[in-house]
Amino acid sequence: MKQIKPYGAWPSPITTEAILADIVTLGDIYLDREDIYWLESRPHEKGRNVLVRKDASGKVEDITPSGYNVRSRVHEYGGGAVLIQDGIIYFCNDSDQCIYKMIPGGQPIALTKPSSRRYADFVLDKYKNRLFSVVEEHIGLEIKNYIACIDLDNGEVIPILERSDFYSCPRLSPDGKFLAWLSWNHPFMPWDTATLFLAPLDDLGNSIYIAGGENESICEPRWFSDGTLYFSSDLNDWWNLFSYNHSTGVKALYPLQAEFAYPQWVFGLSNYGFSDDGQIICSFTQNGNWHLAIYDPSNGSFLPINIPYINISSLQVKGDQVFFLGGSATEGMGLIKLDLQTKHFETIKFSSSFEIDKEYISQAHSICFPTSNGENAYAWLYLPKSKDYKEPDDTLPPLLVKSHGGPTAAASASLNLRVQYWTSRGFAYLDVNYRGSTGYGRAYRKKLEGQWGIVDVDDCLNGAHYLIQQGIVDPEKLAISGGSAGGYTTLAALTFHDLFKAGASYYGVSDLEALASDTHKFEAYYLDSLIGKYPQESQKYRDRSPINFTEKLNCPVIFFQGLEDKIVPPNQSQMMLESLKSKGIPVAYLAFANEQHGFRIAENIKLALDSEFYFYGQIFKFNDHSSREDIKIYNLRD
Repeated sequence: MKQIKPYGAWPSPITTEAILADIVTLGDIYLDREDIYWLESRPHEKGRNVLVRKDASGKVEDITPSGYNVRSRVHEYGGGAVLIQDGIIYFCNDSDQCIYKMIPGGQPIALTKPSSRRYADFVLDKYKNRLFSVVEEHIGLEIKNYIACIDLDNGEVIPILERSDFYSCPRLSPDGKFLAWLSWNHPFMPWDTATLFLAPLDDLGNSIYIAGGENESICEPRWFSDGTLYFSSDLNDWWNLFSYNHSTGVKALYPLQAEFAYPQWVFGLSNYGFSDDGQIICSFTQNGNWHLAIYDPSNGSFLPINIPYINISSLQVKGDQVFFLGGSATEGMGLIKLDLQTKHFETIKFSSSFEIDKEYISQAHSICFPTSNGENAYAWLYLPKSKDYKEPDDTLPPLLVKSHGGPTAAASASLNLRVQYWTSRGFAYLDVNYRGSTGYGRAYRKKLEGQWGIVDVDDCLNGAHYLIQQGIVDPEKLAISGGSAGGYTTLAALTFHDLFKAGASYYGVSDLEALASDTHKFEAYYLDSLIGKYPQESQKYRDRSPINFTEKLNCPVIFFQGLEDKIVPPNQSQMMLESLKSKGIPVAYLAFANEQHGFRIAENIKLALDSEFYFYGQIFKFNDHSSREDIKIYNLRD
């Protein structure tokens, strides 16, 4: 029989110790010969990224030795840090941003010298013994991005394409004669506009425009062995698959109201691949969930594959085997192998071995709710669930609204133990895919243009209002939390509205003018599209910056900040802290050395999550009132 305890005070087996016990974040997958490789980000090794291999015999082992951290810092977000071909590994090391070459079992050998350069997105030119790479070069305050070729004999770096502000996806044709690539320029982001070009290697100045432009974003160009170039384009509102060859030109393959790509926040994204006979195995998202299908270019057929997963990434294909990272509503992310002949799924690696009784798992409900301007927004709703406890009669649960980052990202409904941490303690949890989120077409994504801090905030507020009207949550116990861009949405909701009673900002933006003048090159003009041109429209920046209106903020906030953050500088959280302290509002601030934009170290992840829960417990009075030495809440009163 279940015991009666107030919502929010339920003891739970889903502790931070259990969540982080042996957890890894699974990253990009690579296939070479009969071996499978993947990246693991390990919080217990201070977030070190390790390349792991499972060979043909089934043996699993770390490939990159201790002391090496596989990570690129191009665009600060990185990705595309590894290339493996014919038993030889090339990778970017975090500490010096050099490219290293190694053979499994051997020691890495530096290919490039320490310099002001960073590298990502490698392609091997076996015909001329060189690598192609996206390069980001920091020369004082100037940052240059270009595509270079790197001599494998002496490590010489020679820029070959440098006319645009940004490049990604250099892709060499199967015969080694042509290079395809994507480029874009300020003030655009790659999901706004990215253009696909093609040129003969011996005459790169004579490039051919393939697709893309000011109102079209191209993603993931990839060659098939017959010389056809495939890619995704959102020309018709959704990122759908297209092909190009010299005889037929550009051709849409299978128009569908679904996204076959994801915004290029990082390098190395992979959402489709080819079987040996030319079929395309592709992943796509529709109504918030990811799916798999087989497209046959020879006859235009499109066959969905029945899968138990709702979140898919890093898809790779070899023969009749498909590999991807997949998660379901009841299982966390894992490295999955699919046999196309038998349709059998095998999990090669789980991100965590922590096994949770399904009686504690709250599964997401997809909701669509009315919001401002007569439009709708979307969210995943998780209700409180416990095997051991239930609430007193005539009570409603507290609500935690989650505002995802990006803001051009998306919330997923696959099992996330950090969500279950809250629901198993008696919280309702609303993960909002506000207007501007990915997965609902370009038009939905563009609704955030000029409206950041307005429509995203409206959607978080109206999602909470919707649940209040439905009698699902306690209107006096509403909290909102978010990281990065989601941290800004959180602070804007708390400052300019009075619905939420508490909040948590993880490395969130409070001063938009400071961000506009003090951020990295990749996002230097991102706010132009989200808010308005700066400094011409600087008043909009001031009007939407929570730091300028702390007199309107009258509810408690806890701030979490990495002190090495180059994307959202720490002084933004510190300014908000000092303002709230002087105003007498309960506030807490946890700063983490050795953390950047997003936390990677296990003890910091644990402290942040437990502190957020403790903070709400003190504010909403549903847990014990014992103090904690590792968190100081200023201005807290009994």
